[in-house]
Amino acid sequence: QVQLVESGGGVVQAGASLRLSCAASGRTFSNYAMAWFRQAPGKEREFVAAISMYGSTTAYADSVSGRFTITSDNAKNTVYLQMNSLKLEDTAVYYCAARSWSVSTKSADFGSWGRGTQVTVSS
Repeated sequence: QVQLVESGGGVVQAGASLRLSCAASGRTFSNYAMAWFRQAPGKEREFVAAISMYGSTTAYADSVSGRFTITSDNAKNTVYLQMNSLKLEDTAVYYCAARSWSVSTKSADFGSWGRGTQVTVSS
């Protein structure tokens, strides 16, 4: 079982930047992917970004492409989400997820989840 702990959420003004971190511990796979999803009040959980931990594959939702960057530190089993030019509509709880093997954009493909960190963007 993989344990995931997110950090870095907070309240920022529109246009500001924020960096989220997700540290994985426990039984990590020899080759796995991690991703960020988010869920705003009254909305379904949606894909944000994903990365393969031992490769160069990344994927982004259209809504964040060009503003968000996902990176990983394999030595620390940690993935980061750099969020720039934040918009009001980025307000949500951000969840980290992990799965074995390849990158996926579907939440159902991920078996391990963190508890989430709140990101609030104000005007």
